[in-house]
Amino acid sequence: MKILRRPTLRFTRRRHDPGTAPGTIHVSEEPAAPLRMRLVRYDLGSIHEADLLDLGGMDEVAEAAVSWLDVEGIDGRVIAAIGSRWNVHPLALEDMVNVGQRPKVEDYEDSLFIVLQHFFVDDGHEHILREQISLLLQEGRLLSVQERSNPTFDPVRERLRGGKQRIRGGGAGYLTYALIDTVVDHLFPVLDTLADRIESTENSLLSSPTRNDLDSLHLIKRDLLLLRKSVWPLRDMINTIMRLEMGLVGTDTHLYLRDVADHASLALDIIETYREMVASLTDLYLSSVSNRLNEVMKVLTIIATIFIPLSFIAGVYGMNFSHQASPWNMPELEWHYGYPGVLAVMAAVAGGLLLYFRRKGWL
Repeated sequence: MKILRRPTLRFTRRRHDPGTAPGTIHVSEEPAAPLRMRLVRYDLGSIHEADLLDLGGMDEVAEAAVSWLDVEGIDGRVIAAIGSRWNVHPLALEDMVNVGQRPKVEDYEDSLFIVLQHFFVDDGHEHILREQISLLLQEGRLLSVQERSNPTFDPVRERLRGGKQRIRGGGAGYLTYALIDTVVDHLFPVLDTLADRIESTENSLLSSPTRNDLDSLHLIKRDLLLLRKSVWPLRDMINTIMRLEMGLVGTDTHLYLRDVADHASLALDIIETYREMVASLTDLYLSSVSNRLNEVMKVLTIIATIFIPLSFIAGVYGMNFSHQASPWNMPELEWHYGYPGVLAVMAAVAGGLLLYFRRKGWL
């Protein structure tokens, strides 16, 4: 029997000792992933992209109408340096470095800090993985921090390069919406993968349920729980952004944010539907196993019932009382066809019981 591979659960552990001052940034000896910084500066008529090798290039951020600095990889020193240059609140910097935060939004007066959870499927299409994406919105500029390099935001870059007036002229607030919308849209391919896994497990359960099906249901249930824990606060986070009156996200962008909130609600409805389906399939598996056990027990009971009278007959003729001592002591022992006669009686008894069980519908 094939054993399904279960991924090791990774719990996010706080990096600081108890009592550490809030806003303390943990600086590791080496980053968990290679660091890459990409700067995009644009307005309605022009766009400039550059890979930054050091923080010196950040001085150019203020030269365009909108500047987007995308940092791929978590490096405490780099995050602290950016925070110092951009006057970022220490609590926001701490949450950027300590990944695994729940989706949320924080208003720091002159900046808006947003935490997102990006979900994707591994190369084997077996497990759901997630990464934290942090967004820091200030007037005319946006900082995004990802755990590692990935193509999540490439469609947004293509739209910027294409000169779309809406995204070029919407300011940093509209760019923030576009990144949030991209992260939310990535939920649906993940849900499609889960749907395929649920359908495959359901087909297997209906044909011949095995222990692997129960393992598959357990993994799907855990992935759905992980998604649900992130999508619930994501929807509330988007609604909170629309209620803020700080002006970093324009009111004309609220219409698009409502669309994103609607997508998040749709994803949540799908997750809840899938959870109910998995619960039903679990019940179906347990019922199938119980029914199969009942069938086995029924067959064994029928076999035992058939052999009860046969054992009785064999036991009677196994007493071997001598016919010479009394004419009542098994006269069949002196019969020439006694042995085959008893076997014939046993066969008739067994056949009669089988016929009776079939007429009762027990077979």
